[in-house]
Amino acid sequence: MTNRLENQPTRRLACAGCGTEFNCSLSGPCWCSDEAFRLPMPTDGDDCLCPDCLRKLADQGAGASVT
Repeated sequence: MTNRLENQPTRRLACAGCGTEFNCSLSGPCWCSDEAFRLPMPTDGDDCLCPDCLRKLADQGAGASVT
């Protein structure tokens, strides 16, 4: 059986947070897979975040869990 993600082209996205354009690769390692933290995929219809917005959101989550 063929992996459908193998032949997917790199997507050019606009960040759902700030509008900055960035690339997302479904067929190979994406920049987000190199990050030390993991956040759930958006479920509210938004798409991915750019590196800066993703890191800011992760930092906010880390700060909120420290009480």
